[in-house]
Amino acid sequence: MTGPEPLTLDGTGGVRLAADEWHADGRPTVLLIHGGGQTRHSWGGTAAALQASGRRTVAYDQRGHGTSDRAPDRDYAHVRFAEDCAAVCAATRAVDGVPPIAVGASLGGLAALLAEGDLSPGSVSALVLVDITPRMEPAGVARIVGFMLDRVEDGFESLEDAAAAIAAYQPHRPPPDDLSGLAKNLRLDPDGRWRWHWDPDIFLGPTPINGAATAGRFDAAARRLEVPTLLIRGRQSDLVSVETAEEFLAICPHAEFVDVSEAGHMVAGDRNDVFTDAVVSFLDRLDRS
Repeated sequence: MTGPEPLTLDGTGGVRLAADEWHADGRPTVLLIHGGGQTRHSWGGTAAALQASGRRTVAYDQRGHGTSDRAPDRDYAHVRFAEDCAAVCAATRAVDGVPPIAVGASLGGLAALLAEGDLSPGSVSALVLVDITPRMEPAGVARIVGFMLDRVEDGFESLEDAAAAIAAYQPHRPPPDDLSGLAKNLRLDPDGRWRWHWDPDIFLGPTPINGAATAGRFDAAARRLEVPTLLIRGRQSDLVSVETAEEFLAICPHAEFVDVSEAGHMVAGDRNDVFTDAVVSFLDRLDRS
């Protein structure tokens, strides 16, 4: 197996999306779409495991994140991310002959949900939502956004400083021994400070993401889902509660559900082995159906 190779994808409005591709012969392609404030490097060993199972896999940085373009008009409404997702799915389908499978965490899951259930039905052949549902717990949203914005201007003096902040926010997760992975989610600015690798306008600009304002549209999109769907929840998540998961399963009754113990909102980072096994098992069942 070979490691990932860099790839550039076209979003909408001239936005170029940085991506990594894990080559394999199996189709449909699996798209890994990260959450808000993360990058394409947030999936741990999931992409390599999918490649090992014979599936071509692509992980991309959403607009305003990582090394993808920032929105030229500072527009980060949820629908913009969904439009990018639909464009990537259409381009993938044009090459593969079949729609990709989307695995979307948080913001990435909402982008794929809107793409498939609202903007462009048929964008994906299956959907995995990672700790995200149409209705989110407000306290959990506030906690996540508060953490992300806490050091958005001042940044961190070192990677160790950033790791300490993450450990305080996620006390259930053991701190990493190797900070090289963390470095991919931060950028070293000319002033010598480390800052998160995303555009602050995503939350602070004139058109920020606002899940509460789009909740009805998410709900309607979920009700229209017809593709095989899997919801993976972190059992310690403060964003997706048991109640909101049950609400989703009621409006999308064909969806499967996995509840990952000892994992919070960042399921792929907290329990990557269990998360990856759940995704691969779901895709294996699709292959047999």
